Amino acid sequence: MNARRVLAIDAGQSDIKVRVDAGDHHEDLTFRGIHTGGPLLPQLARVVHDTLASTGADLDVVTAGISGLTDRDADAGALLSLVHAEGVRATLLAHDSTTSFLGALGDQHGAVVAAGTGVVTLAVGSTSTARVDGWGWIMGDAGSGWWIGREALDAVMRAFDGRGPATALTDAALRRWPDLTQAYMALQADHDRVRIVASIARDVALAADAGDAVARGISVRAAEQLAHSARTAAAQVRTDESEFAVCAIGGVFSSATLRSAFEQALEADPTLRLVAPRGVGIDGARALADLTASHPLGAAVHRAGAF
Repeated sequence: MNARRVLAIDAGQSDIKVRVDAGDHHEDLTFRGIHTGGPLLPQLARVVHDTLASTGADLDVVTAGISGLTDRDADAGALLSLVHAEGVRATLLAHDSTTSFLGALGDQHGAVVAAGTGVVTLAVGSTSTARVDGWGWIMGDAGSGWWIGREALDAVMRAFDGRGPATALTDAALRRWPDLTQAYMALQADHDRVRIVASIARDVALAADAGDAVARGISVRAAEQLAHSARTAAAQVRTDESEFAVCAIGGVFSSATLRSAFEQALEADPTLRLVAPRGVGIDGARALADLTASHPLGAAVHRAGAF
């Protein structure tokens, strides 16, 4: 099989990025994010169908890095059956922690903290891997966009009640919900509530960088959570490395305040070295097609079809 004829998917909750790599045909597209409350594989199949209809590409392999992938949905054979009629002959599925790592560090040992709507940290050593968090908005995702947005809304309502200090974040909330007394009901009824809450992280970043004390406090606490996950994951896989790379990717780190606090929190372990990412999640999704079974992450990839 020509491994260059690949349709790679980076399926997040905020958006789905797609890369077509088919010989001379290279194209990137973006779709609406996955809906975690519905069946996953039909959503991916629809992305494959719409991509092929839009680009006219001739492809053999579909790879996907998926936010929050569970054992129930990690059925590469089932996805292959849904897209086989499109000419696809093989499928590979992996949790987005795997593809985030491959995009950011490639074959290098280290830990990657991928923080967007959700967050997951993956560390890879010479013989083992360790995943920390990525347990979703109900049970985990500490320091994620969702976590930051939830902290912001809590702060807004505390200020509204008089239980907490005033904050510029109130203005951001009022732009979405002119009547704050009805905001919680609107959110509970909205199927996109996770994405909506996570989007408030952008307002927190702006307010924090502008000096709002409440927003700065939220950003610093998020950074400490993320750094703690990085240190925890690294400690589980390190052997005799004198230095261990840490890479921070995702929209959450676009906040200058949070990024600076993350760097400071990492300094608790001077052997951890913050490095720039080589690429992003979609690069890692594309790399799945070439990942060997002997790689420490090879066992984390679900495969079906003829390679």
